[in-house]
Amino acid sequence: MSEDKHNMKDKKDEKKAADESIVKEAEKEPEGKLNVQEKNDDTEGCADIKEKLLRLAAEFENYKRRSKNEIDSSRNSGKAELLKGLLPVIDEFELALISSSQSLDKNLAKGIEMIYANFIELLSGFGLSVIEAKGIYDPYLHETVLVKESDEKEGTILEVIRKGYKFMDIMLRPSAVIIAGRKNGHEDKKQDVAQKEEDNE
Repeated sequence: MSEDKHNMKDKKDEKKAADESIVKEAEKEPEGKLNVQEKNDDTEGCADIKEKLLRLAAEFENYKRRSKNEIDSSRNSGKAELLKGLLPVIDEFELALISSSQSLDKNLAKGIEMIYANFIELLSGFGLSVIEAKGIYDPYLHETVLVKESDEKEGTILEVIRKGYKFMDIMLRPSAVIIAGRKNGHEDKKQDVAQKEEDNE
């Protein structure tokens, strides 16, 4: 009898152990699923952070580029103002060159010419350039001070009264020029009127 009880107890223990094993396996399965979910969440979180970092890096690069452009623009504006203030000095130098060329003192003329050349070379190194005043008048580059009757094509630049200058793309001063106008403009108009009257008759 005691032997049967002992066997029954062993069976109960085995069944209990089997049940516990099943429960443990069942508990492990959700945990595995939970780990996969956590990994997916971590991956998505890393992707979001990476995207934000890339966006911030791009914005910072744009900010640096914008700041550099603003600094360069400010520097160029300052240089342009300085060069614009020196234009009357250049004009006076050129007048001095003309006067000294008529002087008997050739050393004086040569000295002024050398100083002028060095001065212009220095300013050119900073970006100063002379505006071309040849060919046809350009209202964006030239200022008309006189229109003279000429055989040249209308609008042709005949003479430069005062040189124009620019710094890079910044206009400092337009060239003051004399341009060609229609020769005998009044007579041409009278002929045109007479011709129209004849046509009407």
